Amino acid sequence: MKTLSAACPQLTLITGGAGFIGSNLAHRLLGSGRRVRILDNLSRPGVEQNLAWLREQHGSRLDVVTADVRDAAAVSRAMVGIGQVFHFAAQVAVTTSLQQPREDFSINAHGTLNVLEAARARATPPGVVMTSTNKVYGGLEDVALEIEGQRYRPVHAALREGGISERRPLDFHSPYGCSKGTADQYVLDYARSFGLVTTVFRMSCIYGPRQFGTEDQGWVAHFILRALRGEPITLYGDGMQVRDILFVDDLVDAFLLAEQHGARLSGRAFNIGGGPANAISLLDLLDRIEELHGMRPRIQSDDWRTGDQRYYVSDTRAFEQATGWRRRVNAADGIGLLYDWLAARPRVTPAAPTRQAAGAH
Repeated sequence: MKTLSAACPQLTLITGGAGFIGSNLAHRLLGSGRRVRILDNLSRPGVEQNLAWLREQHGSRLDVVTADVRDAAAVSRAMVGIGQVFHFAAQVAVTTSLQQPREDFSINAHGTLNVLEAARARATPPGVVMTSTNKVYGGLEDVALEIEGQRYRPVHAALREGGISERRPLDFHSPYGCSKGTADQYVLDYARSFGLVTTVFRMSCIYGPRQFGTEDQGWVAHFILRALRGEPITLYGDGMQVRDILFVDDLVDAFLLAEQHGARLSGRAFNIGGGPANAISLLDLLDRIEELHGMRPRIQSDDWRTGDQRYYVSDTRAFEQATGWRRRVNAADGIGLLYDWLAARPRVTPAAPTRQAAGAH
Protein backbone atom coordinates (compact mmCIF):
# COMPACT_ATOMS: atom_id res chain seq x y z
CA MET A 1 0.00 0.00 0.00
CA LYS A 2 1.50 3.36 -1.01
CA THR A 3 1.65 6.12 1.56
CA LEU A 4 -0.42 9.20 0.85
CA SER A 5 1.14 12.25 -0.70
CA ALA A 6 2.32 15.29 1.22
CA ALA A 7 -0.87 17.07 0.14
CA CYS A 8 -2.93 14.86 2.46
CA PRO A 9 -3.94 16.24 5.87
CA GLN A 10 -1.16 16.10 8.41
CA LEU A 11 -3.30 15.99 11.58
CA THR A 12 -5.78 13.15 11.76
CA LEU A 13 -8.34 12.51 14.48
CA ILE A 14 -9.19 8.91 15.35
CA THR A 15 -12.06 8.54 17.82
CA GLY A 16 -11.70 5.26 19.67
CA GLY A 17 -8.12 5.36 18.49
CA ALA A 18 -6.70 3.29 21.35
CA GLY A 19 -8.84 0.32 20.37
CA PHE A 20 -7.95 -2.58 18.12
CA ILE A 21 -8.76 -1.00 14.75
CA GLY A 22 -7.87 2.53 15.79
CA SER A 23 -4.41 1.63 17.07
CA ASN A 24 -3.58 -0.26 13.88
CA LEU A 25 -4.63 2.70 11.74
CA ALA A 26 -2.77 5.15 14.00
CA HIS A 27 0.40 3.05 13.74
CA ARG A 28 0.22 3.07 9.93
CA LEU A 29 -0.38 6.82 9.76
CA LEU A 30 2.28 7.69 12.30
CA GLY A 31 4.77 5.40 10.61
CA SER A 32 4.24 7.29 7.34
CA GLY A 33 5.04 10.63 9.00
CA ARG A 34 1.52 11.79 9.70
CA ARG A 35 0.52 13.35 13.02
CA VAL A 36 -2.38 11.70 14.83
CA ARG A 37 -4.72 12.78 17.60
CA ILE A 38 -6.59 10.04 19.43
CA LEU A 39 -9.80 10.68 21.35
CA ASP A 40 -10.65 7.71 23.56
CA ASN A 41 -12.25 7.23 26.98
CA LEU A 42 -10.01 4.17 27.57
CA SER A 43 -12.95 2.13 28.86
CA ARG A 44 -12.28 -1.09 26.94
CA PRO A 45 -9.93 -3.62 28.59
CA GLY A 46 -6.53 -3.78 26.88
CA VAL A 47 -6.59 -0.37 25.21
CA GLU A 48 -4.07 1.06 27.66
CA GLN A 49 -1.59 -1.48 26.29
CA ASN A 50 -2.30 -0.32 22.75
CA LEU A 51 -1.83 3.31 23.76
CA ALA A 52 1.45 2.58 25.55
CA TRP A 53 2.69 0.74 22.45
CA LEU A 54 1.81 3.67 20.19
CA ARG A 55 3.58 6.13 22.48
CA GLU A 56 6.64 3.93 22.64
CA GLN A 57 6.75 3.57 18.86
CA HIS A 58 5.93 7.14 17.83
CA GLY A 59 6.48 9.54 20.71
CA SER A 60 5.46 13.16 20.24
CA ARG A 61 3.77 12.65 16.86
CA LEU A 62 0.90 11.12 18.83
CA ASP A 63 -1.51 13.42 20.68
CA VAL A 64 -3.97 11.78 23.10
CA VAL A 65 -7.23 13.27 24.36
CA THR A 66 -8.84 11.18 27.11
CA ALA A 67 -12.51 11.95 26.63
CA ASP A 68 -15.85 10.45 25.63
CA VAL A 69 -17.60 11.12 22.32
CA ARG A 70 -20.73 11.89 24.36
CA ASP A 71 -18.95 15.02 25.62
CA ALA A 72 -19.71 17.46 22.79
CA ALA A 73 -17.36 20.14 24.14
CA ALA A 74 -14.44 17.71 24.33
CA VAL A 75 -15.12 16.47 20.80
CA SER A 76 -15.25 20.05 19.54
CA ARG A 77 -11.89 20.86 21.16
CA ALA A 78 -10.35 17.70 19.72
CA MET A 79 -11.49 18.72 16.23
CA VAL A 80 -9.28 21.85 16.15
CA GLY A 81 -6.63 21.60 13.43
CA ILE A 82 -7.98 18.31 12.05
CA GLY A 83 -7.95 17.54 8.34
CA GLN A 84 -9.42 14.00 8.46
CA VAL A 85 -11.56 12.10 10.96
CA PHE A 86 -11.84 8.34 11.37
CA HIS A 87 -14.76 7.75 13.70
CA PHE A 88 -14.49 4.37 15.45
CA ALA A 89 -15.61 5.17 19.02
CA ALA A 90 -18.65 3.01 19.74
CA GLN A 91 -20.45 0.55 21.96
CA VAL A 92 -19.80 -2.62 19.98
CA ALA A 93 -21.79 -5.51 21.49
CA VAL A 94 -25.34 -6.61 20.72
CA THR A 95 -25.61 -8.19 24.18
CA THR A 96 -24.66 -4.95 25.94
CA SER A 97 -27.18 -3.03 23.85
CA LEU A 98 -29.93 -5.37 25.01
CA GLN A 99 -28.97 -4.79 28.64
CA GLN A 100 -28.36 -1.03 28.36
CA PRO A 101 -30.15 0.32 25.27
CA ARG A 102 -30.13 3.94 26.44
CA GLU A 103 -26.35 3.96 26.93
CA ASP A 104 -25.86 2.14 23.63
CA PHE A 105 -27.85 4.86 21.85
CA SER A 106 -26.07 7.71 23.59
CA ILE A 107 -22.65 6.40 22.57
CA ASN A 108 -23.35 5.23 19.04
CA ALA A 109 -25.99 7.68 17.82
CA HIS A 110 -25.53 10.81 19.92
CA GLY A 111 -21.75 10.39 19.99
CA THR A 112 -21.66 10.23 16.21
CA LEU A 113 -23.83 13.34 15.97
CA ASN A 114 -21.33 15.14 18.21
CA VAL A 115 -18.51 14.18 15.85
CA LEU A 116 -20.46 15.32 12.79
CA GLU A 117 -21.45 18.64 14.37
CA ALA A 118 -17.90 19.32 15.53
CA ALA A 119 -16.64 18.63 12.01
CA ARG A 120 -19.35 20.80 10.44
CA ALA A 121 -18.47 23.71 12.71
CA ARG A 122 -14.93 23.97 11.33
CA ALA A 123 -14.24 26.62 8.71
CA THR A 124 -12.95 23.83 6.46
CA PRO A 125 -14.76 20.69 7.61
CA PRO A 126 -12.58 17.56 7.67
CA GLY A 127 -13.58 14.40 5.89
CA VAL A 128 -15.25 11.76 8.05
CA VAL A 129 -14.94 7.98 7.63
CA MET A 130 -17.21 6.05 10.00
CA THR A 131 -17.32 2.34 10.81
CA SER A 132 -20.81 0.87 10.78
CA THR A 133 -21.85 -2.79 10.92
CA ASN A 134 -23.48 -5.54 8.90
CA LYS A 135 -26.18 -5.59 11.62
CA VAL A 136 -27.91 -2.74 9.76
CA TYR A 137 -29.18 -5.47 7.39
CA GLY A 138 -30.96 -7.32 10.19
CA GLY A 139 -31.12 -11.07 10.69
CA LEU A 140 -31.33 -11.90 6.94
CA GLU A 141 -34.05 -14.41 7.73
CA ASP A 142 -35.33 -14.28 4.16
CA VAL A 143 -32.02 -15.59 2.74
CA ALA A 144 -32.60 -19.25 1.91
CA LEU A 145 -29.79 -21.36 3.33
CA GLU A 146 -28.58 -24.92 3.01
CA ILE A 147 -25.86 -26.85 4.82
CA GLU A 148 -22.62 -27.73 3.09
CA GLY A 149 -20.22 -29.66 5.32
CA GLN A 150 -20.06 -27.73 8.59
CA ARG A 151 -21.33 -24.36 7.41
CA TYR A 152 -24.40 -22.62 6.08
CA ARG A 153 -24.43 -21.31 2.54
CA PRO A 154 -27.07 -19.49 0.46
CA VAL A 155 -29.17 -21.60 -1.85
CA HIS A 156 -28.86 -19.01 -4.63
CA ALA A 157 -25.55 -19.23 -6.48
CA ALA A 158 -25.27 -15.48 -7.09
CA LEU A 159 -25.38 -14.80 -3.35
CA ARG A 160 -22.87 -17.57 -2.64
CA GLU A 161 -20.45 -16.15 -5.17
CA GLY A 162 -20.87 -12.46 -4.41
CA GLY A 163 -22.14 -11.99 -0.86
CA ILE A 164 -24.48 -9.36 0.60
CA SER A 165 -24.30 -6.08 -1.31
CA GLU A 166 -25.18 -2.51 -0.42
CA ARG A 167 -28.42 -2.93 -2.38
CA ARG A 168 -29.74 -5.03 0.49
CA PRO A 169 -32.59 -3.13 2.26
CA LEU A 170 -31.76 -1.80 5.72
CA ASP A 171 -33.47 -3.67 8.55
CA PHE A 172 -32.08 -2.57 11.91
CA HIS A 173 -32.17 -5.45 14.39
CA SER A 174 -31.39 -5.17 18.12
CA PRO A 175 -30.71 -1.87 19.92
CA TYR A 176 -27.13 -2.10 18.66
CA GLY A 177 -28.30 -2.41 15.06
CA CYS A 178 -30.62 0.56 15.60
CA SER A 179 -27.99 2.82 17.18
CA LYS A 180 -25.29 2.01 14.63
CA GLY A 181 -27.83 2.24 11.82
CA THR A 182 -28.88 5.67 13.04
CA ALA A 183 -25.24 6.79 13.09
CA ASP A 184 -24.69 5.25 9.65
CA GLN A 185 -27.58 7.23 8.16
CA TYR A 186 -26.60 10.49 9.86
CA VAL A 187 -23.09 10.25 8.44
CA LEU A 188 -24.45 9.71 4.94
CA ASP A 189 -27.00 12.50 5.28
CA TYR A 190 -24.40 15.03 6.41
CA ALA A 191 -22.86 14.67 2.96
CA ARG A 192 -26.26 15.23 1.35
CA SER A 193 -27.57 17.99 3.64
CA PHE A 194 -24.41 19.86 4.61
CA GLY A 195 -21.82 18.93 1.97
CA LEU A 196 -19.42 17.14 4.33
CA VAL A 197 -17.13 14.56 2.76
CA THR A 198 -18.29 11.37 4.48
CA THR A 199 -17.96 7.64 3.87
CA VAL A 200 -19.41 4.68 5.79
CA PHE A 201 -17.94 1.19 6.05
CA ARG A 202 -20.47 -1.51 6.96
CA MET A 203 -18.00 -3.99 8.32
CA SER A 204 -18.00 -7.71 8.73
CA CYS A 205 -15.62 -9.46 11.17
CA ILE A 206 -12.23 -7.77 11.51
CA TYR A 207 -9.36 -9.53 13.27
CA GLY A 208 -5.62 -9.20 13.80
CA PRO A 209 -2.91 -8.08 16.23
CA ARG A 210 -3.82 -5.70 19.06
CA GLN A 211 -7.26 -7.28 19.36
CA PHE A 212 -8.36 -8.33 22.84
CA GLY A 213 -11.45 -10.27 21.85
CA THR A 214 -14.42 -11.02 24.07
CA GLU A 215 -17.39 -13.32 23.76
CA ASP A 216 -19.47 -10.42 22.46
CA GLN A 217 -17.02 -8.79 20.06
CA GLY A 218 -13.81 -9.90 18.37
CA TRP A 219 -14.73 -13.58 18.29
CA VAL A 220 -11.70 -14.79 16.31
CA ALA A 221 -9.31 -13.44 18.97
CA HIS A 222 -11.65 -14.58 21.72
CA PHE A 223 -11.62 -18.18 20.48
CA ILE A 224 -7.82 -18.18 20.24
CA LEU A 225 -7.36 -16.64 23.68
CA ARG A 226 -9.67 -19.22 25.27
CA ALA A 227 -7.73 -22.02 23.58
CA LEU A 228 -4.38 -20.62 24.73
CA ARG A 229 -5.62 -20.43 28.31
CA GLY A 230 -7.13 -23.91 28.23
CA GLU A 231 -10.61 -22.49 28.81
CA PRO A 232 -13.82 -23.76 27.18
CA ILE A 233 -15.41 -21.92 24.24
CA THR A 234 -19.17 -21.42 24.18
CA LEU A 235 -20.85 -21.93 20.81
CA TYR A 236 -24.18 -20.16 20.53
CA GLY A 237 -26.33 -22.04 18.06
CA ASP A 238 -24.84 -24.90 16.08
CA GLY A 239 -21.46 -23.40 15.14
CA MET A 240 -22.23 -23.51 11.43
CA GLN A 241 -22.94 -19.78 11.18
CA VAL A 242 -20.67 -18.12 8.63
CA ARG A 243 -18.84 -14.79 8.54
CA ASP A 244 -16.26 -13.37 6.17
CA ILE A 245 -13.23 -12.32 8.17
CA LEU A 246 -10.87 -9.51 7.17
CA PHE A 247 -7.33 -9.02 8.47
CA VAL A 248 -6.86 -5.58 9.98
CA ASP A 249 -3.99 -4.58 7.65
CA ASP A 250 -6.33 -4.98 4.69
CA LEU A 251 -8.92 -2.84 6.43
CA VAL A 252 -6.35 -0.10 7.06
CA ASP A 253 -5.57 -0.15 3.33
CA ALA A 254 -9.28 0.41 2.70
CA PHE A 255 -9.42 3.33 5.13
CA LEU A 256 -6.55 5.09 3.41
CA LEU A 257 -8.13 4.59 0.00
CA ALA A 258 -11.43 5.96 1.33
CA GLU A 259 -9.58 9.06 2.49
CA GLN A 260 -7.66 9.38 -0.75
CA HIS A 261 -10.84 9.18 -2.84
CA GLY A 262 -13.01 10.95 -0.27
CA ALA A 263 -14.64 13.55 -2.52
CA ARG A 264 -15.62 10.94 -5.12
CA LEU A 265 -16.93 8.45 -2.55
CA SER A 266 -18.71 11.00 -0.38
CA GLY A 267 -22.17 10.07 0.82
CA ARG A 268 -21.74 6.38 0.06
CA ALA A 269 -21.75 3.29 2.26
CA PHE A 270 -19.63 0.26 1.41
CA ASN A 271 -19.72 -3.31 2.70
CA ILE A 272 -16.22 -4.26 3.84
CA GLY A 273 -15.07 -7.73 4.85
CA GLY A 274 -13.12 -10.71 3.69
CA GLY A 275 -15.63 -11.64 0.97
CA PRO A 276 -16.61 -15.16 -0.10
CA ALA A 277 -12.97 -16.31 -0.38
CA ASN A 278 -12.45 -15.62 3.34
CA ALA A 279 -15.76 -16.90 4.68
CA ILE A 280 -15.53 -19.35 7.58
CA SER A 281 -17.89 -20.93 10.08
CA LEU A 282 -17.25 -21.07 13.79
CA LEU A 283 -16.49 -24.77 13.39
CA ASP A 284 -13.99 -23.95 10.64
CA LEU A 285 -12.19 -21.61 13.04
CA LEU A 286 -12.04 -24.33 15.68
CA ASP A 287 -10.43 -26.64 13.11
CA ARG A 288 -7.79 -24.01 12.29
CA ILE A 289 -7.07 -23.42 15.98
CA GLU A 290 -6.61 -27.14 16.45
CA GLU A 291 -4.03 -27.16 13.62
CA LEU A 292 -2.13 -24.28 15.24
CA HIS A 293 -2.47 -25.32 18.87
CA GLY A 294 -2.04 -29.06 18.67
CA MET A 295 -5.33 -29.89 20.36
CA ARG A 296 -8.98 -28.98 19.92
CA PRO A 297 -10.45 -26.43 22.35
CA ARG A 298 -13.12 -27.61 24.76
CA ILE A 299 -16.61 -26.66 23.59
CA GLN A 300 -19.81 -25.73 25.45
CA SER A 301 -23.14 -25.16 23.72
CA ASP A 302 -25.88 -22.61 24.29
CA ASP A 303 -28.96 -21.25 22.50
CA TRP A 304 -28.90 -18.83 19.58
CA ARG A 305 -28.61 -15.19 20.61
CA THR A 306 -30.80 -12.25 19.55
CA GLY A 307 -29.67 -10.74 16.26
CA ASP A 308 -27.23 -13.53 15.37
CA GLN A 309 -27.16 -13.99 11.61
CA ARG A 310 -26.67 -17.55 10.42
CA TYR A 311 -24.91 -16.24 7.32
CA TYR A 312 -23.30 -12.94 6.49
CA VAL A 313 -20.63 -12.50 3.82
CA SER A 314 -19.79 -9.07 2.39
CA ASP A 315 -20.00 -8.24 -1.28
CA THR A 316 -17.06 -5.82 -1.50
CA ARG A 317 -17.09 -5.35 -5.26
CA ALA A 318 -18.45 -1.79 -5.10
CA PHE A 319 -15.48 -0.58 -3.05
CA GLU A 320 -13.04 -2.60 -5.14
CA GLN A 321 -14.34 -1.08 -8.35
CA ALA A 322 -14.34 2.44 -6.89
CA THR A 323 -10.80 2.36 -5.48
CA GLY A 324 -8.88 -0.68 -6.73
CA TRP A 325 -8.74 -2.14 -3.20
CA ARG A 326 -7.82 -5.81 -2.90
CA ARG A 327 -7.42 -8.11 0.09
CA ARG A 328 -3.90 -9.43 0.63
CA VAL A 329 -4.18 -11.77 3.65
CA ASN A 330 -6.19 -14.98 3.37
CA ALA A 331 -8.10 -16.35 6.34
CA ALA A 332 -5.83 -19.30 7.16
CA ASP A 333 -2.67 -17.16 7.16
CA GLY A 334 -4.30 -14.31 9.06
CA ILE A 335 -5.57 -16.59 11.81
CA GLY A 336 -2.04 -17.96 12.14
CA LEU A 337 -0.62 -14.44 12.45
CA LEU A 338 -3.11 -13.55 15.16
CA TYR A 339 -2.44 -16.84 16.99
CA ASP A 340 1.30 -16.12 17.02
CA TRP A 341 0.78 -12.55 18.27
CA LEU A 342 -1.52 -13.64 21.10
CA ALA A 343 0.63 -16.65 22.06
CA ALA A 344 3.72 -14.43 22.35
CA ARG A 345 2.10 -12.03 24.81
CA PRO A 346 3.31 -12.38 28.42
CA ARG A 347 -0.26 -12.33 29.76
CA VAL A 348 -1.12 -15.49 27.81
CA THR A 349 0.18 -18.79 29.14
CA PRO A 350 -0.40 -21.54 26.58
CA ALA A 351 -2.04 -24.57 28.20
CA ALA A 352 -1.05 -26.93 25.42
CA PRO A 353 1.66 -27.46 22.77
CA THR A 354 2.85 -24.39 20.95
CA ARG A 355 2.20 -23.76 17.29
CA GLN A 356 5.65 -25.04 16.35
CA ALA A 357 5.10 -28.24 18.29
CA ALA A 358 1.85 -28.73 16.38
CA GLY A 359 3.84 -28.79 13.15
CA ALA A 360 2.11 -25.82 11.52
CA HIS A 361 4.00 -23.58 9.10
